[in-house]
Amino acid sequence: MNRFIINGSGETTLPQDGWRCNIAPSWLFFFRPKSEVSRRHSCHHPFFFWRYLPPVQVCVRMKFGIIGAGMIGHFHAKAIQAMADGTLHSVFDLRPEAAEKIAAEYGAKAFSNFDDFLADPDLEIVTIGTPSGAHRDPAIAALQAGKHVICEKPLEVTTERIDEMMSAAAAAGKTLAAVLNRRFQPAIVALKEASDSGRFGKITSASAYVKWWRTQEYYDSGAWRGTWALDGGGALMNQGVHTVDQLLHVAGPVVAVTASTALLAHERIEVEDACVAILEFANGARGVLEASTCCWSSTGHPAEVHVCGTQGSVFLADESFRVWDFADTQAHDQEIRETLMVGAARGLGANDPSAINFEGHRRNFQEVVSSIQENRPCLVDATEARKAVAVINAVYRSAREGCTRIILS
Repeated sequence: MNRFIINGSGETTLPQDGWRCNIAPSWLFFFRPKSEVSRRHSCHHPFFFWRYLPPVQVCVRMKFGIIGAGMIGHFHAKAIQAMADGTLHSVFDLRPEAAEKIAAEYGAKAFSNFDDFLADPDLEIVTIGTPSGAHRDPAIAALQAGKHVICEKPLEVTTERIDEMMSAAAAAGKTLAAVLNRRFQPAIVALKEASDSGRFGKITSASAYVKWWRTQEYYDSGAWRGTWALDGGGALMNQGVHTVDQLLHVAGPVVAVTASTALLAHERIEVEDACVAILEFANGARGVLEASTCCWSSTGHPAEVHVCGTQGSVFLADESFRVWDFADTQAHDQEIRETLMVGAARGLGANDPSAINFEGHRRNFQEVVSSIQENRPCLVDATEARKAVAVINAVYRSAREGCTRIILS
């Protein structure tokens, strides 16, 4: 299928042969520079000719807007700039100087009035990088304004709030997606394929560990940090949610949890900095979920996902494997061992929340745009994002109720 790239002058290019054309409904009028004109293509004029083409797919870059110009907003801008099918159109923040800083860097429009931001008819899709418990309201407003929405992790802090967002998306006929960027890492793709193809045999053990460090200054840096209302929880909800998503993505749904949480190393916060839970999976496997922001390390410990079964074991550490071992050796196993095994990389975001790259975000955003353009379900939609929040909510309930076993509905 031919693909056109539209440039700012309203022209298009055919990347495969370099011809330029102006679009007509069915017939296209082509021009090539004099030096490139082929005699056999001439038609009554040495430089112009007509050619009929069947319907083609027009490659249009969707116009993005960013809600929230903080640290995550900068990552969103970098990811959008690197996309093939997206461009940064506008930035909103209640702080005009914050919106203007990102907008100026990327040639976008800055807004400090939310209604004006959403009223822009050229804006097609927004990303939300506000505090976790402040995702619902801007998401619903954007959906009702006819925009698609991609929301940072967690999608919201309770499943009830997520359900409200999903209802708004359904009513508007727009996509509500989440940032589940770690699903797009090559290592997690390989792990997911191994699980789906049955290489583990019967999965018997599936666990996740996030043993990270956050300073007291980190929690003191924003009034919303460490609060139930806006952070939705502590080490598990904020730092651990991506790893919980990875675990569920490869090992399947959790049906029951038993948990304990504590505040051990920080002050002036409402939430936990340490959490341990026992997980029971629908497939019968058992596992441990541990999340902490009080595990100091000079380099930062990687977040780990361990999956074991009757025919294989894999230990994932951030973007690499510590163990990749299966009874049925396959040809690509050697390539995985050569390219995806643990090296000397520091833990992603383990000690420094800004120490992440934007490639996962770019792939995440591209998946959402592709699903919209192709009119198909999105692989990182709200239904997928809701799963990790449901487990985390159950963990917190178990801890509040004295380590009670909570069955997920």
